[in-house]
Amino acid sequence: MDIRKTILLSDMDGTLLTSKKTISGEDRAALEKFIALGGKFTVATGRTIQSFEQYRSMIPIHMPVIMYNGGGIYDCGQEKLLYSSPLPAVSREMSMELLRLMPETGGEVLTDKGTYVFSNTEYQQLHTRLCGITPEYMSLPEIPEGGWLKVLFALAPEDIPHLQLLTEQLGYTREVDFVRSSDIFLEMLPKGVSKGSALAEYRKLEGMEDFTFVAVGDFDNDLEMIQAADIGVCPANAEESVKNAADIVLTRTNDEGAVAELIQRITDNSLS
Repeated sequence: MDIRKTILLSDMDGTLLTSKKTISGEDRAALEKFIALGGKFTVATGRTIQSFEQYRSMIPIHMPVIMYNGGGIYDCGQEKLLYSSPLPAVSREMSMELLRLMPETGGEVLTDKGTYVFSNTEYQQLHTRLCGITPEYMSLPEIPEGGWLKVLFALAPEDIPHLQLLTEQLGYTREVDFVRSSDIFLEMLPKGVSKGSALAEYRKLEGMEDFTFVAVGDFDNDLEMIQAADIGVCPANAEESVKNAADIVLTRTNDEGAVAELIQRITDNSLS
């Protein structure tokens, strides 16, 4: 494998970030070495443009970033979306009905302009703190139309399966997709949109055609990306479904320097 024609694409939460939402010194040193050798590095995250901002100084990225769980590809240098796939207008009515039937659900709408919290529950407040942003608070009917890249629902872990079942019973999964991004978050995405579909769009960007993509992630929302990559990898702490889909399961967790382990295997040419 030619490291100069390799792009390492990493999930953030549960993969690149430790459980304390930081990047370990070992992982950062490995990334700097990888880039110095000519490798390319970027991330694929469910985060928004605004919530990613706090990590820009921590992560040595000079490549476009996949955001909104595949809903957009953002160029941080040019500060513009290179690609986006918004939700259909009916997503507002769907969200309102889900909230009516399960009023304990927290939630927010995410656009390239910002984050709009429509149900500020305990679990929603946790997500706001994790993202380190200041959202706007308004009801679903008040949120500006157009450009909705995803809707995030926040619930207790034991209630997420009930919400998933409800989306199926109402027939919503025929028009949009729902994916878990953690034990307490379920996200509504445009039909067919995922980190994997965004990776397919990434390959179409100018100059990206001949690169080998090595993708690493840990959760359900990383499955399509791992399957779409030339080499799919996951850390030791990954969900079983992700481990089953990955070409390589690392021996380290996100708290033990999984990304550093992966980079060592890339530089040693031992991805097998």
